[in-house]
Amino acid sequence: MAIQSLQTTAGAKGGTKQMNLRGLTIVVVICLVWAFNFIAGAKGMQQFSPLMFMVMRFALLLALTLPFLRLPPAGQWFRLIAAALSIGSLHFCFMFWALQRSEDVSSIAIIQQMYVPIAVLLAIFMLGESIRWRTILAIGLAFTGVLVLGFDPQVLSQPDALALALISAFFQALGSIYMRSIAGVSTLNFQAWTAIISLPLLLSLSLLLESGQLASMQTAEPLHWASIAFSTIGASIIGHGLFYYMAQRYPIATFSPYLLMVPLFGVIFGMLIWGDRPGMRLMIGGALILIGVLAITLRDRRKAKKLLR
Repeated sequence: MAIQSLQTTAGAKGGTKQMNLRGLTIVVVICLVWAFNFIAGAKGMQQFSPLMFMVMRFALLLALTLPFLRLPPAGQWFRLIAAALSIGSLHFCFMFWALQRSEDVSSIAIIQQMYVPIAVLLAIFMLGESIRWRTILAIGLAFTGVLVLGFDPQVLSQPDALALALISAFFQALGSIYMRSIAGVSTLNFQAWTAIISLPLLLSLSLLLESGQLASMQTAEPLHWASIAFSTIGASIIGHGLFYYMAQRYPIATFSPYLLMVPLFGVIFGMLIWGDRPGMRLMIGGALILIGVLAITLRDRRKAKKLLR
């Protein structure tokens, strides 16, 4: 979802254009594939180690996006490398590591949305952006939700997964900050460079820190390979590709509130497919997080409308 910052300027060209049924349908598809990626990742983590999973994922991504590889404009290398490492290597690795350590998918899908308030805080310290009291309340509400969710009995039994998910959200937020200032790099080109930049580091770390990679590949079942394929083709190419399509036709602020369907679908998939049984504290904490994220998103929507007037 942090890819949205690449297309903020392009999306603003659409003014305050309202989404039609076609646009809403596309956003729902985006949310569905991104939410199902939590299930795919959890399935992959049953067989592969997190770093090796990412190596295979990015190898496939590079093979599919290599035709779109172009040199970035002058002066974009630092931002591109920083964003690629944050979003590619670190964000996804910690997310899949959290899924490997967690017994449920729902809590990880919810906690991942903390990247929104974290991104606001990073924008204050790194970009000098101002913040108003309503946004402070929204951020406080989201972090309160994390505390409430953390006391859920199911989450209490796996505090390491909660911490890993928060670290993943931090790097997703950090990557979105760097991506705000990237110019002249298309979505597929960015994904190709992300794979090129991330693969050497991920492969080196996997060889140093993990073991049994070949054995896991030899004993993998079709569903395990399908999890890699879906994470690459479904979540990255289709999900982010459709996001790019939407960002070219509508302002980001017009459809970003609908992206809160991602954790909601994630919880539903977790219950129907993964067998999650969210407790009351998880539901309350999740609701507080999503309300806080929604408040921040609607604030950004109002700011965008004012700038376009």
